[in-house]
Amino acid sequence: MGNIREEIKKAKRIVIKVGTSTLTYDTGKVNFSRIDKLARIMSDLLNQGKELVLVSSGAIGVGVGKLKLKEKPKTVREKQAVAAVGQCELMHIYSKFFSEYGHIVGQILLTRDVVEYNSGRHNVINTFETLIENGIVPIVNENDSVSIDEIEYGEKRVFGDNDTLSAIVAELVKADLLIILSDINGFYDSDPRENTKAKIISVIEEITPEVENCAGGAGSKRGTGGMTTKVSAAKIATAAGVNMVIANGDTPEFIMDIIDGKDIGSLFVAKKL
Repeated sequence: MGNIREEIKKAKRIVIKVGTSTLTYDTGKVNFSRIDKLARIMSDLLNQGKELVLVSSGAIGVGVGKLKLKEKPKTVREKQAVAAVGQCELMHIYSKFFSEYGHIVGQILLTRDVVEYNSGRHNVINTFETLIENGIVPIVNENDSVSIDEIEYGEKRVFGDNDTLSAIVAELVKADLLIILSDINGFYDSDPRENTKAKIISVIEEITPEVENCAGGAGSKRGTGGMTTKVSAAKIATAAGVNMVIANGDTPEFIMDIIDGKDIGSLFVAKKL
């Protein structure tokens, strides 16, 4: 296990995914101190010569806060309008914090057709590569203001959610490592909300049916804290030769610990290509 974690230290190109729970408080308002930490840590890694891509949820959540709505809107058209406002605000916040640490961000909004067609896929890869070559941090999100599948059905034929999107991005940019920051500490052997003795599995070398069952079953929509989508993401990432770690986003400092090879969260080991 030590050797596998040691290998993470060599990762040069890293995709980091953050969820709405990492970016906002329970009140729905933006958690500035956490975003500040995230920007500072990522900027520090950029200064070390790492290449980073950030996949960020939170457009609708931030939009709800910006518009001072009492609750998340119910209809697709309202959600898309809120996402349009929220995405703009979210990028403004990221741009402000990263610029404080001397770095520039660029926005990439993806829809499923982009990665389904070769020409679109090729263009997106070129955009990522050009931004990375110029030291600019690509910040990626689902294009919620025009794409309805995730908002309406909770899933998409290609992405399904930003966990899956982050794995597809990691594959597109040929990343060495994908870090998914969530509201849980890692991948458990059973649901920690139901079993107080549930244990984190530190290293998952292969995604077996047993592993899928730990996530709440392959066909389950409600796994261990959204674990089913994370296992789907792990399948995509590991098949593409990308190591993937799930860790708690409450502590952005964990990013440094993971890259230092420490036993944080759960590591899904990449397949050797």
